Amino acid sequence: MTDQDAVLAANLEFYRAFAARDLAAMDALWARQAPVACLHPGWSALKDREAIMESWAGIFSNPDAPRIACFDEHAFIYGDTALVLCEEELEAGTLAASNFFIREEGLWRIAHHQAGQIVRRQAERRRPSRLN
Repeated sequence: MTDQDAVLAANLEFYRAFAARDLAAMDALWARQAPVACLHPGWSALKDREAIMESWAGIFSNPDAPRIACFDEHAFIYGDTALVLCEEELEAGTLAASNFFIREEGLWRIAHHQAGQIVRRQAERRRPSRLN
């Protein structure tokens, strides 16, 4: 499995844990050695692992918490770190998300998650083809 495949698999596991409201699975996905941070939509920044896991426990225990699906994932690998950009589909709309991963003990673990509302989409910019 390539690093790109492994990072996308870790990202998928993050969204599976989120959708299943599986706190143990979510806990297993977050980095333990590296500093971590999380920006839930509309929240101030969470800057330590304990606060982040408490936030997930609160989200998962809320019966009105949104159901979520991830799509359009793109992974960017930078050695032992990686960034996944994706979109999160919720009943209320679509969020843009970034998930930053770090390799710890051979596993890709999340070190940062951020999601926010998409207010405006930029039109895809097309470059004119060059004729030689």
